[in-house]
Amino acid sequence: MKLFIFSCLLAISFAQTDSCKSAAKTNETCTDTVDITKSAEEHVRIYEYTSAANPDMSEVPLASLAAREHESGETRIIPFDLSSELRVPYPATSPNLMASFLRIKASEHLQTEAIATSQMFYVIRGSGSSESEYGVIRWSEGDLFVLPSCSSPIDHIASSSNDAALYWVTDEPLMQYLGVAPRKQRFQPTVYTRERMLAEVERVKQEAGASDRNRMGILLGNEVTEAEGTKTLSHTLWALLNMLPAGDAQRPHRHNSVALDLCVSATTGKVYTMMGPELDENGWVKNPVRRDWTPGSVFITPPGWWHSHHNESDEPAWVLPIQDAGMHTHMRTLDITFAPTFPVEN
Repeated sequence: MKLFIFSCLLAISFAQTDSCKSAAKTNETCTDTVDITKSAEEHVRIYEYTSAANPDMSEVPLASLAAREHESGETRIIPFDLSSELRVPYPATSPNLMASFLRIKASEHLQTEAIATSQMFYVIRGSGSSESEYGVIRWSEGDLFVLPSCSSPIDHIASSSNDAALYWVTDEPLMQYLGVAPRKQRFQPTVYTRERMLAEVERVKQEAGASDRNRMGILLGNEVTEAEGTKTLSHTLWALLNMLPAGDAQRPHRHNSVALDLCVSATTGKVYTMMGPELDENGWVKNPVRRDWTPGSVFITPPGWWHSHHNESDEPAWVLPIQDAGMHTHMRTLDITFAPTFPVEN
């Protein structure tokens, strides 16, 4: 009897399934499917074009995160969180990127985790290692490494001889905005050692015409982004190690990406960036905002703002901007523009 009842219920289930399939073929409504046509209309918003084409979005703030935040205290993550200024419900430094400092005391561990396609780590000071599902990466001051999407936390440990500080940037805000998570690894873990990067900068310095270039630096890429044509740190992230020679001033340029600029080294008070939305008649930034370079600190360059770098010291200075320009380059929207050397109109 029980077997008979079960067989009947199973037959009814199959009959309902076949009925719904038939209804789909004839555009009829299946009785088991909720019709949401009317309720779905409640979500509609429609705007007049000229008044809504440039909506009132919050500006990317002129903010900075000081080196003193990672120079003392307990092992911890120090987020550069501007979510309230950006009016987003998740941690973010810019619309697409999240930056943080990692402070790790000698011999201690610190775990990081992000729903991100790309994670960049730059070693501000110290030495140690980072273990992920891909393996262990050993690092020391001046090294940079980038990891693709990780399904488990990354474990960082500082060596026993000193504490360590790292600069950590991910594209997690972009994932949060889209409501998605990475579903595949887009590139291989990649390590850029300090020695190799400095050697490459020295090489480009010796090239003909190097002294006339707008910037003196190297872009960091990998085999995947090279094949795809963007030549960027990842398909979302972009990194430039830029040297500002002693006594030099690098003329302005601008781009549509947001730059999260880490000062690697500089003589405090004598090296700075001038930035603003317009140029004057001589091709320099008009009514600029000044941002001084303090080693181990980060400042933001907003999208579309002209910015020039100035070194009034007797020593070269170094800056590492991390941007969301990997994506902009792919979209053909980066639009890096260099200021002319003759009088211009904005």
